[in-house]
This record gives sequence, structure tokens and C-alpha cells, in this order.
Amino acid sequence: MTLRELLELPAIVNVETAARAFGIGRNKAMDLIRAGQFPAKTLRLGATVKVPTASLREALGLPTVLR
Repeated sequence: MTLRELLELPAIVNVETAARAFGIGRNKAMDLIRAGQFPAKTLRLGATVKVPTASLREALGLPTVLR
């Protein structure tokens, strides 16, 4: 994922998108989420897991708010 793609993400993304940002696959991301070791905050909404983009950017060392 390019820096531009990261900066253009919506406020909340799915696990697949967050995993791509970290350079890992969806299965590895889900394993990390289940173990409580995913590097960004996650939101469990029933059976769905979402990742706030601000937390994703923070974990990647990027600005959390764009001006």
C-alpha cells in the first residue's frame, strides 16, 4: 500500500485493508487480533472486525489527522 493510499483511507477500514497496510495477510491479521497483539486498535461489531484509520496511521508512524 502506498503512502497516498494510506492517507486516503476512510475513517474505519476492514481487516483486509489494515493487514495490507502492515504488509501481512488477512489470516495473520486475524490471528494477531485473536491474540490481542494486532498493532492497531480494533472494533468488534458482532462477527465483523473494523480498524479505526487513526489508530492504523498511529501504529505506522503517520499523522493521525490530516490538515
